[in-house]
Formats: sequence, structure tokens, C-alpha cells
Amino acid sequence: MATEKNDKKLPEGAHETKAELETIAISSPGLHIGLVGNYSDTDETRFLLTPEACGMLTSGGIRISMEEGAGVDISFSDETYAEYGVRIVSREEALKCPVVLSYTPLRIADIEKMTKGAALLSMMGDGMFDPAVIKALLKQHISTGCLDNMVSHHDVQIFADIIDEIDGRAAIMYAEESLSYLGGGKGVLLAGVAGLNPCEVLVIGSGTEAISAANAAAGTGARVVLMDNDVSALQLARGLCKDRVELITIHPRVLTNLVKAADAIIQCNTSRPFEFPKNLSASLKENVFVIDLRESHPSVSVPRTVAMAMSNILINFLDEMAIKNGFKGMVATTPGVQGGMVTYEGKLVDKLVGSYLGMPCVDISVMLSGSN
Repeated sequence: MATEKNDKKLPEGAHETKAELETIAISSPGLHIGLVGNYSDTDETRFLLTPEACGMLTSGGIRISMEEGAGVDISFSDETYAEYGVRIVSREEALKCPVVLSYTPLRIADIEKMTKGAALLSMMGDGMFDPAVIKALLKQHISTGCLDNMVSHHDVQIFADIIDEIDGRAAIMYAEESLSYLGGGKGVLLAGVAGLNPCEVLVIGSGTEAISAANAAAGTGARVVLMDNDVSALQLARGLCKDRVELITIHPRVLTNLVKAADAIIQCNTSRPFEFPKNLSASLKENVFVIDLRESHPSVSVPRTVAMAMSNILINFLDEMAIKNGFKGMVATTPGVQGGMVTYEGKLVDKLVGSYLGMPCVDISVMLSGSN
């Protein structure tokens, strides 16, 4: 296993053991990040750092070791990353870094290659609800943080909101393509032109995804209706939506009429549980575009946009981590980061994951207070 060279000189003929090399990786001064790419057998293309962002981090003293070819999904070469101070290494070596960044949760085989006691930062995914994955993380004493469950100093789920906004906007990009002749549709614009009625877009939900989709559709000139089953949520959305967006409470008769007229339907999370009535499927227009953002992520089609957006957040996030003397210091002093932790030093600390898997869970604040 290759590592950064250390100033310590060994007696002639001596060799560093694997355990010693791992200790060097953890104890070397400064923050050392391992950046790994997506799994080739999935459709995931999103990535966390652009070369320019890496350059800003490395110029501040943060070391980055990136898996060879990891930037291919956002159309950046290894050479470009290297120009910004990134070391290009094997996946195995990147996984040995004290802090590992991966857009998706790692699989068991990769977790087992990580240095015991290291940290993993990723987005929340199905893997975090796999008991075998959680057990592997606990066995390796990996401290795992899900970025989209963390909140900023202003109590904003900034990582999650960024992805939701991109997903909402990209959904309208999908709709425009689907309605076009090239996309297999009838060959119509989402927006109207002089003398013609615009297409009608129905958005169900009132979160960041829904509002972003509604605003993007309104920006094209389409007629847009946003529905939710909570009036107070609609009142909050009113201040975030463009004037062209109509906000309506979900009512069976109103919903039926809107579904019949809709050229595009975007379904997102609603304030209270809601399932699209199956009997309305027969009322849909021919070639209507329908997407459920609770199950799909259009942002995989614009991974470089995702990387640029995430980079803008991670630059400050990792700089703060370096100032706080590493990942443990970041967790200990930042409540917003604590809320995103799934495992910490060999313990499961996420109540939702623990409840879902039926596994014992520890309060991370109690762990941290006990260590002070």
C-alpha cells in the first residue's frame, strides 16, 4: 500500500508494517481526504468535488488523494485534478485515508479496506439501511456522516436542499424533452407562444423539489399549479413561488380536473402522506409526462452541476474541519454535523436507522459528553 512519505527514518533494512502505515496515515499533520468514485454497475453519476474546489482546498494545506478515473462522470480527467494538487491513487489507497468522501454509501468490501477508526462522508442511501453494511461500519469503528442529514450553522439542510433544487429543475428539463418530438412526444413546447395556450404542469408537494420544479416550469411560460394537503405549507410556499404558480389544496374533484388537463405531472413529498389515486391513471392525457421525485433523481443527468454546487459547500465545510483539528473535532463542536452521523466510533447513533433495523442505538451527545 502506498502512502505519503513520512519524515521518520527507519533503521536500514527495516520495513513499515501495514498497521504502522495506517497509523502514519491517521497521525500525519493536516487533513487528508480520500475521494472515491461511483460504482460502475450503478447509474449514479453525481460527484462531490470539482478540480477547482480541490485546488482551493489543497492550497489551504488539505491533502487530497483521489481514486484514478473518479472524475470521469463529471467529464474531468485525472490530469486536470493533478494540476490542482490532487494525488491520483488506486481506489484501495484512497479508501485508506483518514477521511473518505463518496457520493453514495460504500459497500462492505470497500468498508473493510478502510483504516480502522477512520471517517466516511457520503449522502444517505439505501446502503445505510442494510444491516450488513452497518455491521461492517461498526466493526471497523468507522464514523459515518450523511451530508444530506446535516444542517448548517443557520439550521438549513444545505446539502439536501441543493440536491432537491437541482432535481426539481432537472425534472422540468426531462418534461420538455419528453414532450418534444425527439423525446417521443407530440412535438410541443412546454410554454405557449402568442395565440396558443401554454402546456399545463401539475406539481404535487410543497418542499424544495416541488417549489423548484414549479418555478422552473413557470419560467418556461407554462401554466403551473402546485398542490399540497396542508394549507400552512402552501402559505409558506407562496413566498417562494413565482407569481405564475397557482397554489391549491389537494381536493379530489379539483385534483381530477387538473390531472385530466396536465401535460406534465411532477410528484414530490407532501406535508402529510398522500398517494396518487390509482383510478386517475385512466384520466391521464396520452403522452403525458409523469415523474415521481420520491423515487427518481433527475440530477444524475447533470452531475457536473451537482459537483459544482456541492463543492461550494464542501470548501467551507472541510476548511472548518481542518481548523477544528480534523473530523472528530468537527463532530464534537458542531451540532449540525452531529445530527447527520449514522455511526460514531463503533456505535450506531442514528435513531431512524436503528429503529428500521431493530438495532440498539446510542445518543451521540451522551457519547461526546462522556469523552470530554
